[in-house]
Amino acid sequence: MNKKKFETRLKNHDNTYIELFHRHPDNPILTAKNWPYPANTVFNPGATIFHGKVLLLARVEDRRGFSHLTKAVSEDGVGNWQIDEFPTLEPDRANYPEEQWGIEDPRICWLAELNRWAVAYVAYSHDGPLVSIALTDDFTHFDRLGPAMPPEDKDAALFPRRIRGKWALIHRPIAAKYGPGAHIWLSYSDDLVHWGVRRVVINARRGGWWDGSKIGLSAPPIETAEGWLILYHGVRQTASGSKYRLGLALLDLDNPNRVLRRSDEWVFGPTEQYEREGDVNDVVFPCGWVLDDKVGQLKMYYGGADTCIALATSALSDLLDYIRKCPEPREEGFY
Repeated sequence: MNKKKFETRLKNHDNTYIELFHRHPDNPILTAKNWPYPANTVFNPGATIFHGKVLLLARVEDRRGFSHLTKAVSEDGVGNWQIDEFPTLEPDRANYPEEQWGIEDPRICWLAELNRWAVAYVAYSHDGPLVSIALTDDFTHFDRLGPAMPPEDKDAALFPRRIRGKWALIHRPIAAKYGPGAHIWLSYSDDLVHWGVRRVVINARRGGWWDGSKIGLSAPPIETAEGWLILYHGVRQTASGSKYRLGLALLDLDNPNRVLRRSDEWVFGPTEQYEREGDVNDVVFPCGWVLDDKVGQLKMYYGGADTCIALATSALSDLLDYIRKCPEPREEGFY
């Protein structure tokens, strides 16, 4: 790269290496040691505000290797967690055989039209992972809607409102016809049960990119005046294994199939010991974030190394300032 091109790159990417997310000094904020019953690990929690408090729906893995979901609630979203003494949502193998090997990685979305929360989660069985949806108004009782997508599919979350009259779901299937890697898709539904009009929205970039091997949604989309803010994880296969890092994208409000901006660089990656060493090394994996509208602060809750729950914060305005300066995606999203 000659000097002029390099200077142009610096000018166009003057936000390079800005620290957008700030780790909480008490990290990790929750581990299996905090749990009221035996567990191997707790990680990858969905997050929402419930009765004015932060509610996490954590993935809890037992010593068989199977997962279920358990609720933890905190006034400040940092400490003094009130954790259910028993699993909050367990696999229902008799009625939902797709949950035979557990349920995992929930994303929570408030649906004002239904006055209920939707929990999109991964159901796992011998057929592979698939996306299921359940509705709740109290995080004690859940109405399962059953599988939304066939296997293999995961990393799903609903948009909080209908778009052009339909519900929209971001998800991450494995589809060999679209080439190697795994990409982010968008599907639509009239009733939250039957889904169609599927298409790829954001592609894994292949090659040496940090998100070249596969990508998937992290926390549910946030509606802003400039578009739907998307936090996604990208995976790069290396000689020592996979590395999970996070990037940002911005989708059009009225047509989320249209990607307005996408970060070239990752904005958060595993650097701390609790992120680099655990059941799965070198992983930061958020499934939820909550926004404090009064101060514009986002709390991002993530799994560290598939072993613990950690917290990082960011100003929503900083994320939007950053994504504005990111490039428009090139044709079909491939680089």
